[in-house]
Amino acid sequence: MSQQENSLLVEQRESVAYLTMNRPAVLNALDQGMVEALLAAARRVSDDPEIRAVVLRGAGRAFMAGGDIGSFQRALPDAPAVIGKLIGPFHEALQILGAMPKPLITSVHGAVAGAGVSMMLAGDLTIAAENTQISLAYTRLGTSADGGASWSLPRVVGLRKAMEIALLNEAIGAEEALRLSLVNKVVPSADLDEATAKLAGKLAAGPTFALGAMKRLLRTSLDNNFATQLDAEAESFKACAGTADFAEGVEAFMAKRPARFSGR
Repeated sequence: MSQQENSLLVEQRESVAYLTMNRPAVLNALDQGMVEALLAAARRVSDDPEIRAVVLRGAGRAFMAGGDIGSFQRALPDAPAVIGKLIGPFHEALQILGAMPKPLITSVHGAVAGAGVSMMLAGDLTIAAENTQISLAYTRLGTSADGGASWSLPRVVGLRKAMEIALLNEAIGAEEALRLSLVNKVVPSADLDEATAKLAGKLAAGPTFALGAMKRLLRTSLDNNFATQLDAEAESFKACAGTADFAEGVEAFMAKRPARFSGR
């Protein structure tokens, strides 16, 4: 699979799909074309059984600096309707990527602001270049969050810190983001692509069904009581036990050799 949209590049390397936001002249600012391309790509990679991990990243100097403010200015007389049209496919794309039974890696660098923070937090794992600068920025424009930031942020950093990040809009560098668990790993900027590919390859070589099941359990855990979560774990474990990857994992463990998972 290899295609280019106006504002999104979609590429498959072996069993990893790379979704690259491609409006570098405006720091990959989110516009209608990008969200529609992102939704189409999300549906495609989620449904493709040959894809076992997905990377979301940005071209040029930044991951993504938020919404396209110029388009917002042009839409001011009818802003609620225009922004509603933008948010609909954006939210649907993030729901699909969050729910898909395969890992999503967000690979970030440079400016990560507004909707860019929401997209970063949508990842199951995030790897950041050392030049990353994060700012939620929504209230600076006189608006509240979109893209799930108000759901993700307090779950990652706690309510009090989420309030600070959201209300004060102070820039957060890569090392501070690592300390707060906003990202999982920080690497030199020159090494970001290589480190991202290595992480994606490791996940893509794993037991895909089990990774998807673990992702689903973790994402829903805070909405369940303990008994409900135990029931969900039991059903999920039984489903995993019926896969070829489970049989391979057991055989590999007993033979004291590395497992060779097929993703089935």
